[in-house]
Parts: sequence; C-alpha cells; structure tokens
Amino acid sequence: MAWNEPGGNDKDPWGNRGGGDQGPPDLDEAFRKLQKSLSEIFGGGGSGSGSRSAGFNTKMIALFVVGALVIYGLIGIYQVDQQERGVVLRFGELLEDQVLPGLHWNPPVIDNVLIVNVTRLRSQTYDAEMLTEDENIVQVKMSVQYNIGDATKYLLRVQDPDISLDQATRSALRHVVGSSEMHDVLTEGREELAVLVKERIQNYMDNYGTGIYVPQVNIDDTAPPEAVKAAFDDVIKAREDEVRVRNEADAYSNQIVPEARGDAQRLLEEAEAYKSRVVSMAQGESTRFTKLLAEYELAPEVTRQRIYLDTLEWVMENSTKVMIDVEGGNNLLYLPLDQLMQAAGTAAAARGRDISSQPSTSTSAQRQSGNRRERRQ
Repeated sequence: MAWNEPGGNDKDPWGNRGGGDQGPPDLDEAFRKLQKSLSEIFGGGGSGSGSRSAGFNTKMIALFVVGALVIYGLIGIYQVDQQERGVVLRFGELLEDQVLPGLHWNPPVIDNVLIVNVTRLRSQTYDAEMLTEDENIVQVKMSVQYNIGDATKYLLRVQDPDISLDQATRSALRHVVGSSEMHDVLTEGREELAVLVKERIQNYMDNYGTGIYVPQVNIDDTAPPEAVKAAFDDVIKAREDEVRVRNEADAYSNQIVPEARGDAQRLLEEAEAYKSRVVSMAQGESTRFTKLLAEYELAPEVTRQRIYLDTLEWVMENSTKVMIDVEGGNNLLYLPLDQLMQAAGTAAAARGRDISSQPSTSTSAQRQSGNRRERRQ
C-alpha cells in the first residue's frame, strides 16, 4: 500500500506522520545513530555523545596505526634465491653490497634492495661485415656468453652494462679481424680468433668496471660477401684439393720411405756379411798358405805333387769330359765321365734290385725243399 493511499495513516517512508511538507529525514541524526552503534560495538558507552565520539576516534586511529605498521613490516620482508645476489641502498647510498640467499628484511622506502641473477648464462649475438688486414671484406656471425661476476659493479658502476658489452664486443671483434688475414678468419684461424676476442672483451669489461664475466665466445660462421662467394668457393675448393693431394703425397712418402730404408739396411747388412765372409776367407787362405809353406819347406817334392793333384781335382770337379794327351804320341785319350757315371749309377741300381729280390727267392727255395722233405717222409 502506498503511503498516501487511504488507510496509510498519513505515514511517509521516512516515518513522518501527517503527510505535511516536513522534508527528508535529518542526515546528522542518521550519522549519530551509526556512530552510536559502532561505539557500542567497540565497547564505548559514556554518558554523553561527545565522550563516545572521542573514544571511537582514538581507537580507530590506534588500529589504523597498528595495521599500517604491520603492513609496513610485511612489505620489508623479501627473499633472495640461491642463484641471486642483492645490493642494499639506503637513501641512495650503498649500505650492503652482498646480500646472500635467504630471507631478509629492510625498511621499505628507507632502503632500496636491488636483486640480480648472477648464475644465469646470458647471450648476445652479432652479425656484421668488416675489413681484414689484407683488405678483404668478411661477414662474421658471433655469439658472446656472459654472466654477472660482481652484482654491485653491474648494478651501480655503469648505467647500462649490457649496452657497454655490446659496444665492447663490436670493437674487440673489429680489432681482431682487422689484425688477421682473410684466409685465417675463414678457415683454421677461427678458434684463435674467438680466443683473442674473448680476452679483449674481458679486458674492456674489467676496465669499465661492469662486473660482467665472459666465459665463452663462439664464432658461429664466417663467410665472404655474396658478390664474391662463388669465386671464393672456387678458391676454397682449390685449397682443399691442395690439402688432399698433399695428404696423398705424404701417405705415399710414408709408404715408400720405410721400404727404401729397409732396402738400404738390408744392403748394408749384406755388405757387412760379404765383408765378413771375404775377410774370413782371406784370413783362412793366409793361414792355410802359411801352414802349407811350413810343410813345403819340410818336403818340397811331396808337397808340390800334392798341390798339383789337389788343383787338378778342383779343376776337373765339374767337368764331364776329359781329354788326356798321351806322352810321345799324337793321340788323345777321351774319357766320357758323364756316361761312365751314368753307367755306374745304372749298375748300382740293378745290383740293388737284385739284392732286394734275393730274400724272396731263397724263401721260395726253402719252402720247396721243405715240401720235398715232407713228401719223402
């Protein structure tokens, strides 16, 4: 039922009766009622409204202060992970330069804590064309791996250490490539190039005080410019062929040289053996001649005859035919020694067969005589 309908007792929504132009309810009165209710909740209850309001305000302020202090204390708690290190600044001045891993507390607003990861390995890549010492252009792709060795220097000494590292790397790379020849940069000199660049970058970082440590520099790729790439590939192929032919020549040399040395050593050993044999024979002949001389002095005629016979025996040893001159005649006596020796060999073989067949004949004869004796009996 609406408040202004008949039977509504002329009561408006704000509790006013009479339906006159009394206006909306008093807001101050509503606020006082709310304050009274809160005062009763928090234990206030003085005789007057003024005392109740003062107590309420004091307790609210105390609660607010306590809550703010608790929140302030909680905000100051922070944790440093195992791979991190922290730096504490108090009003912008360095207070602590090595915050170790764990839970820590520092007053907020007063202290500013800077935390950085010191173990994560970061990487930067570079790709640029540069001039070599022999005035050739090469394209170098390189990557630098680094981490933070000193957190304080990294955060405070240099405004942007990563940009400093980038500029130092480009400078070091151009200096090293500019001091090298194109052949070394593109082929077997790449490893040495990476070592020299790393040393120069680390020197720059130490001099700048960036706190950056560079453990590794990798030369990913080196190539000539695209305009001359085809001609350079031909040069590379020719050099590879040169290396291949040189390796084949070395292999052939490694095969031939030992054989030649072996042959030379064999010839030397044969010469030494021949030398020893000849010397021994000469010494033997000398000794034999000395002994023969002593025998000749004792019996010259017999020794002379013996020497003559030995010489003839030595001369005629391999002769198969002998011609003998008959003294006082014009006839020659011919002795076919080869045929005589062959006939002698044939006769010896025949005698051997006869000897081998004799046991069987005598055995058969003995058997026949035995049979005759048995028949007689």
